[in-house]
Amino acid sequence: MNKFIARQSCLLFLTALIWGVAFVAQSAGMDYVGPFTFNAVRSLIGGIVLIPCIWILDRWKKKSGEAQTEVDGQKFREQSTKVESDRAKRDLIIGGTSCGVLLFIASNFQQFGIQYTTVGKAGFVTALYIVIVPILGIFLHRKAGAKIWLGVTLALCGLYLLCMQGNFSLQKGDFLVLLCAFSFSFHILVVDYFSPKADGVKMSCIQFLVCGILSAICMFLFETPQISLVLAAWLPILYAGVMSCGVAYTLQIVGQKGMNPTIASLILSMESVVSVLAGWIILHETLSAKELMGCVLMFAAIILAQLPDRKRGEK
Repeated sequence: MNKFIARQSCLLFLTALIWGVAFVAQSAGMDYVGPFTFNAVRSLIGGIVLIPCIWILDRWKKKSGEAQTEVDGQKFREQSTKVESDRAKRDLIIGGTSCGVLLFIASNFQQFGIQYTTVGKAGFVTALYIVIVPILGIFLHRKAGAKIWLGVTLALCGLYLLCMQGNFSLQKGDFLVLLCAFSFSFHILVVDYFSPKADGVKMSCIQFLVCGILSAICMFLFETPQISLVLAAWLPILYAGVMSCGVAYTLQIVGQKGMNPTIASLILSMESVVSVLAGWIILHETLSAKELMGCVLMFAAIILAQLPDRKRGEK
């Protein structure tokens, strides 16, 4: 495994770690506010948190660019940079807006689905994006080798052991969360397409502002938001806004750059494992032998997906 893949994998795993703990915050926040209110506030917080980060990074890049220009002093380079900048701005707006719309759909389907199904089923169905992503990738002319499909199968079995209780049947809540899984799958593929073309932090900021505005519109149309209840849920909303949105989704965009989207989805699916562990540590929930086996299979799937392919001719 080269250093680049190792670094990107670590960023994606850190994303899954933050998202897994966020399940606890989401559950706690829903005791006070509705789904649209929760997602509106958390998304807007996530976007606002990134604005000073963008300002600092832009100043740093500007100083670096000025220093480079003084050394080179080539007009052709400046003209070429301007064309690339215009193209990057267009990709940034399109990519950020597309990700924001998909994030709005996915996050709200998830919040509503959790109200009508068990947390175990919600975690299992949401993580079905590890299967949906490579299937969608076939239609986008992306190939996934036998090793990846074996990893997907192991991860799916692990998720079943980890999250499912009793017989599986698709009810109203399960269907809503399934729509969430499809939306997250498209989100992963859109991020995979635009992350090499645009600034990751800026694109993340745009997606949160778009998601927050759309959720806020629905909040005022379908819910009755109260400032007192939002303030009562300040801790879970703040965690979901700053860490889950501002930090984790930005890490996802940066971490997916140059990564196979199927491998990325496998690593991100570790959020289910983390959510169970977070419930064990924070909420003092116990892990059964079946759930521990699910964790083992999930880790095995991630390790398998990260193993380097053997080159032809090697023994």
